[in-house]
Amino acid sequence: MEHELVGLAGPGGRWRPVAAGPFALLAVALALLPIRPVWLWAGLIGAVAAIPWLLGAAPEARRRRPRPYWRLSAEGLERIGPGGLSMDSYERSRIDGLAITTGDGVLTVFHRFGRTAVGGMTGMGLEPLAVFVTARRLGIPMHVLDGEATDLLDPALDEALRVPAPDDDVPGGGPLPRDHAAEKRLLDQEAALLAAAHEPPSSTSNKSPDKVGTRREQGKEQRLDTPEPLPSRRRVVLLGVLTALLGTVMIVRIAVDGTGEFGARLAAGCWALAAITGVLAARRRLLRAAQVRWTITAERLLVRARPGRRREVQDLRAGDVAAVVVGPGLRLDPVSGEPRRADLAALAFGHRLELVARLPAHGLDGFQLAHALDDHGYRVITPGARAPRRPQYGLEGLPEIFAQVPGGRLVVAEGGLGWADAAGDVVLKMPEDRIGGIELLTIAGHAWVRLYDTEGDEFFAAPLSALRISRTDLRDAARRAGLPVNDAEYDAYLSAAFHSAVSTLTDSEPATASVSSQGAAGPEASVPPQPDRPDEHDVTFSVAAPPGPVTAPGTLLDATRRSRVGTYGMSVLLCQAVALLGAVWLGPELGGFNATASWSVPAGLVIGLVGYWLYDRNRSQLRVSSAGLAVVTRRGKVEWDLGRDRVGGVGIDEATERMPRLVVWSPAGRVLRQVTFPPDLDELRRACERYGLPWGPPDADRPAPPPPEL
Repeated sequence: MEHELVGLAGPGGRWRPVAAGPFALLAVALALLPIRPVWLWAGLIGAVAAIPWLLGAAPEARRRRPRPYWRLSAEGLERIGPGGLSMDSYERSRIDGLAITTGDGVLTVFHRFGRTAVGGMTGMGLEPLAVFVTARRLGIPMHVLDGEATDLLDPALDEALRVPAPDDDVPGGGPLPRDHAAEKRLLDQEAALLAAAHEPPSSTSNKSPDKVGTRREQGKEQRLDTPEPLPSRRRVVLLGVLTALLGTVMIVRIAVDGTGEFGARLAAGCWALAAITGVLAARRRLLRAAQVRWTITAERLLVRARPGRRREVQDLRAGDVAAVVVGPGLRLDPVSGEPRRADLAALAFGHRLELVARLPAHGLDGFQLAHALDDHGYRVITPGARAPRRPQYGLEGLPEIFAQVPGGRLVVAEGGLGWADAAGDVVLKMPEDRIGGIELLTIAGHAWVRLYDTEGDEFFAAPLSALRISRTDLRDAARRAGLPVNDAEYDAYLSAAFHSAVSTLTDSEPATASVSSQGAAGPEASVPPQPDRPDEHDVTFSVAAPPGPVTAPGTLLDATRRSRVGTYGMSVLLCQAVALLGAVWLGPELGGFNATASWSVPAGLVIGLVGYWLYDRNRSQLRVSSAGLAVVTRRGKVEWDLGRDRVGGVGIDEATERMPRLVVWSPAGRVLRQVTFPPDLDELRRACERYGLPWGPPDADRPAPPPPEL
C-alpha cells in the first residue's frame, strides 16, 4: 500500500533454551540424591542440564514464526498474527480519530460509540512521529492529549474533550487539555518531512560548488561504530565454554571419588548450578554485546546491528531516502525480542512520507551521527530544541532588604561588605570577622560570587549582575580592604598572559631569554650581539614552561567515602564467597567442611581487607585545574591528562545499557576519557566552574542569563 505503517516486531523463532531455570533446579536436586551407580547419577545430571538446549534445537522450536505486529493502513488499525491472520482489527470507516496520551504513551481510538485504549506505543512497536504522519496521510484526525488513557474513559469528561465549533464563543476546555507543545513538535517535524519530500533531488545543483563538494563527497565513506563490548565476544564465549567444561570435569571427578557423603553431592550440585548459570549468562551477554555499525556514503547507507548476520544488513539507497529523523526511538530487546525504548534511533522516510526503514543507532553518538549524515548530503531532522535550562541563581538566599532598597548594590565599605542604596548610604553591613572567604567564578558565562564563613561553609551565592557590581570592582576593592578574595580564573589569565609575553623574548633556546641593558636609542641598539663575544651587560634568565594539567594549581578530587566503603565490603564479600566455595570443594580432602571453613573464612577476611588496602593506598584521583584535567595516583603516577584546549565538556553520560559514567568530551562531542572512580559530583561541578572548565556535554541547551534586576 502507498501509506502503510508496520510496527516494529522481532524475527521468528530463535534457538534458545526452553525452561532453563526449572531444569537447572532439577539438575541440582538430582545431584543431592544418593543415586547408585554413580555413572547413572552423573549421566542424569548431564542429561537434565542438556534437555533445555535439545528442546530449543528441535525443528518445531526452531521454525521461524513471525511475531505479531501492528499495522496502520487504509484498511484501518490491525494486529497481524502468525500466518497473516488479523487478531485485532479497527476498521478505517469506524475510526473517527486517534490520540496519543502523554502521561502513559497509550494509543486511543475514538469511534462512534466511545473510545478504546489500544495499547502502549512502545509495546505496539510504533513511534509517535510515524503514527502521526501516516494517520494524517490516511485522513485520520490525530491529536496529542495531556493525560492518561484511563482519564479518557470517564464519561464525565465528554464535554471537556468536545472539539469547539467555529461559532462557539468560548472554546472547549477541561481537565485534559491537549499537549500543545508535543503536538506542535510533531507538526514541525511533519512540515520538515514535507519540505524534504518535495525538494527536487537536483536541488544541490543550485548551491555553490564548494558547498556541494563538501556535502556530497563521491567515493568517500564514513564508518561509525559503537564501542567494542567489554569483555569481547570471543572472551565471553571462551569463558562460557570453560565454565561448562570445568563444571563437567568436577562432577566427573566427584563421581570417580565417590558420592557417599552429602558434602560431595552438595559440591557437585554447586558445580552443576555454576556451569549452567555460566553458560546462560554467557549467552545473554553475547546477545547484548551487539555492535551497531554504520557505513555512510553519498550513494547508500549500510547498517548492521547483529554481528555475524550479514544477511540482515540494511542497505538503503540515497535516492529512496527523503529525510532521516534522528532522535529517541525504539529498538528490539536482544534477549526477549520485544520493542523497547532507545535513546537514539533513526527513521528513514521516503519521498511519499512512507517509513522506509528503522535504523538502529543505540550506543552511537547522536552528534556524530547527525553531522555525518548531513555531511554526505542526507536531510537530517531532529526533535525540536528543548526549553532552555533555568539554572538556580540563588536569589532566594538574598536578604529581603536587598529587594526593599531601590537601586541597591553591593559595596565594599569599612573593611567589610555592605548593601548600599541609590544615594550610597550603607543600609546593611557584613563585618570582616564574619567573612572567611570571597570566591569569584563563572557559571554559564556569568560572573558569580560565593561567600564563606570562618569555618569554610558557604552561606551566600548570587550572580554579580543581580548585586549590581562588576567583577573587577569587587575584586580590586576587596583586596584593597584586605578581605580574602579568590579569583582563580583571573589569576590563571594573568599567568597565561605573563608566559605569552615572556615567550616572545626567547630566541633559539625556549627556556632562555637575553635582554640588553643598553637603551633603545642610539645606533648600538640595532646591532645584534656577537655570538662569540657575549656582552657583559646582557642579562640572561630562564623562563619556566607553562604549567600543565598536573603541575598547575588546582583541586584534587578523590572517590567518595561511600563508594570506597562499598568497594571494601564487596572485596571482603567476594573473598568470603571464594573461601566458602573452596571449603565445600576441598573440604572432603582437608578434614571436612567445618574444619576447612574454620581457617579459610578468617583467611578470606584478611586477604580481602589487606588486598583492597594495597589497592586503595595507590588509588586514582582526579585533578582539576585551569590548565586541564588529569588522573593521577596517590604515588604521583599520571594515568592520563588533557589540556584545556582539548576539553569540550565534563559530565555524566547516560549511555544505553550502561551505568551512568563520568566522561570527558572533546569540543566536537566525542568521548575522550572515562573516569573509572566516582568523585563527588557537587565538588567536581564547583571545581569545573572555579577553573573555567565547561560542565556538561558540548552543544548543550543554552542556559538562561540571570535577571538584571531583583
